[in-house]
Amino acid sequence: MHRLWVLVAVQASVAAASLVVEIVAGRMLAPYVGMSLYTWTSVIAVVLAGFSAGHWIGGRLAEGTPEAALRANGWAMLAASVTTAGAVFVLRGAAGPVVTALEDPVASIVALTLLVFFPPSFFAGIPAPILSMIAVVRHPDRKGRALGAMFAAGAWGAILGTLAAGFVFISWLGSVGTLVVVAAVYAVLGIASLVSAGGKAGIGAGGAALLAPAALALSALSQPDPCTVESDYFCIRVIDEGGPGAPVRFMVLDHLVHGVADGLDPTAMLTPHGIMLEGLPRLRMADHAQWSAFLIGGGSYTVPRSWHAREVPVAVTVAEVDPAVTQAAIEHFWYEPGADRIIHADARRTLAVEATTYDVIIGDAFSDIAVPQHLITREFFQTVRARLNPGGVYLMNVIDHMDRLEVLASIVATARAVWPSVEVWTERQHDPAENRRVFVLVAGDAPTAQSQLATPWGAAIRVAASSVDDILASRPHVVFTDDYAPIDRLLGDRGEG
Repeated sequence: MHRLWVLVAVQASVAAASLVVEIVAGRMLAPYVGMSLYTWTSVIAVVLAGFSAGHWIGGRLAEGTPEAALRANGWAMLAASVTTAGAVFVLRGAAGPVVTALEDPVASIVALTLLVFFPPSFFAGIPAPILSMIAVVRHPDRKGRALGAMFAAGAWGAILGTLAAGFVFISWLGSVGTLVVVAAVYAVLGIASLVSAGGKAGIGAGGAALLAPAALALSALSQPDPCTVESDYFCIRVIDEGGPGAPVRFMVLDHLVHGVADGLDPTAMLTPHGIMLEGLPRLRMADHAQWSAFLIGGGSYTVPRSWHAREVPVAVTVAEVDPAVTQAAIEHFWYEPGADRIIHADARRTLAVEATTYDVIIGDAFSDIAVPQHLITREFFQTVRARLNPGGVYLMNVIDHMDRLEVLASIVATARAVWPSVEVWTERQHDPAENRRVFVLVAGDAPTAQSQLATPWGAAIRVAASSVDDILASRPHVVFTDDYAPIDRLLGDRGEG
């Protein structure tokens, strides 16, 4: 392992494998702490910290003879293999205690990321200075070119690893399968380093050391997958409640419930936001013989399922970015698309490129507990209004915390910059011990005639306009724009409540 092209190939492979782990880290953490700005910030920071510490140790090890350095590189790669394969077990064992012990969600994300992904990043950071030093020592007549080639190999490997993780490995192998492949790559590179450093003795040592990562990898593959389906976007879990006589299923995307469906009664709305998003459009369109609706986000598709069961005269279009979510709704949540038009694409882009107009547009897309930033801005609301027919209405699901209400205030302020009438609806009964609350924004040219919505599963009320004005007057808020929409910060600096 002294030829320059071999060293370049090894460096590129290590860099690619380490970036695959970084991408997988976000996906693996999602079922436990969500997929938010804070999750990715923690992942990137922890992985970079691991690389930095590894580079520093690797630099010290590189000061020895090439053979000793290669031997150290081999053991570092085997350690990277063990910690990568073991990340599955550390995460599943530590997630519950860490999240329970640390009430602050950001602290729990950082702590869990450190426990699980710092060790493999640390050991993966050791080879770079070792391999670079060997390249320079073994090619004294081409020191500059050798060093440049090693740096380029690291960069190109990182690029290829990122692309492979996002477009190939996770889609085809899932998170655990991807980590097993990375662990195998590290193990092969570790054994190759030991063999190159020690000949036959290296073969024996490497073969014995291979037992631990191999056993961990096989054990990781045999562990139950927390996801019913692991798609390109989400860890989708289907949770059964009730019994055969009263089937109820929850759709969990990453770590939050995004839909609940009753197998016997398709009109049953079992969540506050479901009650409002299903009932308020019917209330607003009661005098229409036929109307159209565009749904941003499908989830368990309980709203269109209920409308069809009620024989509501509505033409439904759904923009759901993840085809696997739609398939899960069909297979597990009793949804029958029928004549519904389903578009597997980003809703904002769809509304921007298509000239079709609708009577009702419903926003019910979430990334963690926050609406994606590009779906809450003044510019997006302007696009929505342009796609509404005269007299049309926009409804949007909003989650906020009662101790602050800055997100609600900001979204109302943003909507008021676009529509003349902006209402806030919420569930009539709310547990005061629960800090987090669900609201539905209703925006249009005119207010809703009624101020209450009653259903067999619960009731919703329109918050008095004076109360909404008081919220805006007493809470700091901003008008969200494409340039500035800090919803993650507004939601992320407190506990779940």
